[in-house]
Amino acid sequence: QVQLVESGGGLVQAGGSLRLSCATSESYYNMGWYRQAPGKQRELVATVNIGGFTNYALSVKGRFTISRDKAKNTVYLQMTSLEPEDTAVYYCYAEGRWGVPQYWGQGIQVTVSS
Repeated sequence: QVQLVESGGGLVQAGGSLRLSCATSESYYNMGWYRQAPGKQRELVATVNIGGFTNYALSVKGRFTISRDKAKNTVYLQMTSLEPEDTAVYYCYAEGRWGVPQYWGQGIQVTVSS
């Protein structure tokens, strides 16, 4: 059973920072983060592939930075200048090069107070 272990969420004031981590037991081609706010659909936040190529949602570009440590099979999401609109459950995912297999973490809550 593949496990994605997420950590680093919590409550922070607007303008603050948090760093999320997601560790897996093996390497995957793509890793990244999605988020889902109450009453909204899950949306992409950021992804990074095994070559280091990154992709960000427009709403977080310039504020969030995704990175991965290949030796540790871990992906990070550094979030700065957090806004109340960033409040959501953040889900880590990992997938093979062509989208399969695909695995998801259980989700971690990030709450930004105004």
